[in-house]
Amino acid sequence: MDLAYLWFFLIGVLFVGYFVLDGFDFGVGMSLPFLGKDEVSRRQVINTIGPVWDLNETWMIVAGACLFAAFPEWYATLFSGFYLALLLILLTLIARGVSFEYRHQRESLRWKRGFDSLIVIGSAVPALLWGVAVGNIVQGVPLDADHEFTGSLLTLLNPYGLWVGLTTLFLFWLHGVYFVSLKTDGEVYERARTLSARLALPAVVFAAGTVVWTIVLAAGRDAPLLWAVIASGAVAAVALLASVAFGRIGRDGRAFASGAITIVFAVLTLWLALFPYVLPATTDPAYSLTIDNASSTDYTLTIMSWAALIFLPLVLLYQGWTYWVFRKRVTRARIAQADAAAVH
Repeated sequence: MDLAYLWFFLIGVLFVGYFVLDGFDFGVGMSLPFLGKDEVSRRQVINTIGPVWDLNETWMIVAGACLFAAFPEWYATLFSGFYLALLLILLTLIARGVSFEYRHQRESLRWKRGFDSLIVIGSAVPALLWGVAVGNIVQGVPLDADHEFTGSLLTLLNPYGLWVGLTTLFLFWLHGVYFVSLKTDGEVYERARTLSARLALPAVVFAAGTVVWTIVLAAGRDAPLLWAVIASGAVAAVALLASVAFGRIGRDGRAFASGAITIVFAVLTLWLALFPYVLPATTDPAYSLTIDNASSTDYTLTIMSWAALIFLPLVLLYQGWTYWVFRKRVTRARIAQADAAAVH
């Protein structure tokens, strides 16, 4: 069963990649009303993620596909029990993607403002609900003897799940504002600096609460990797404080990098607290899904391992190349020049 444990952590890595990359997309989208005070500045904000947002979302697709192949029992219980929450995430992601493509199709201010609102909603709702979903996976949900979810959508809206959801919302928002600071100039850059300072306190408070609460949960069920949970949570806290400090002194690149490290170790803290379960049962521990009883056969996992070894480096190289190509700042002057060229 060694491959099953390997794939448990590989799927964790895929979700880490998704939350780091699409996390700043969500943050940029949530920042639009605060940073975009006119059409040029709104385009400036949106264009920071224009070339990469859809590429970032592929991490979610790959993570879901690997979850289906490696842990079919986990996938079946999770996607049936969390159906409404995940459907809401999907619908808002679709609305956000449509808005990116359609907002510029008409010059009508009402048309653009409508799609801008969908960008905000399509960023904030997934940022919150992904945290709620992961929080419930770590805390556990009511399952019966057949590993079927016996709760409802309201069951997921419990104190810990909501707290983790607010943590991801504020961490992603802060992460996105740092990305805007890294990629823009002028008034948008100054507004981003101001907004990041305002978001720092709630981000730190909710993140600290999540770390402490998660450690208490892990200790309560005698998690075998409790020491790693504590260490990972400490690293996440230090990285978050470092990102806030770098943001205050205008070291935009270091602030963004520290924010990314914060999300990496925050997700790792939750994942380590979950081990060796994949979905604990709050009704009876015997009904819980574990790495052992939820995984596919060794043959399936072996094929998946070889495929990941071949294709994952290629995906990483392609994504790295994309970010390198679009590494320059999105300046207000460049957008004005593009508009002038379009007129002529």
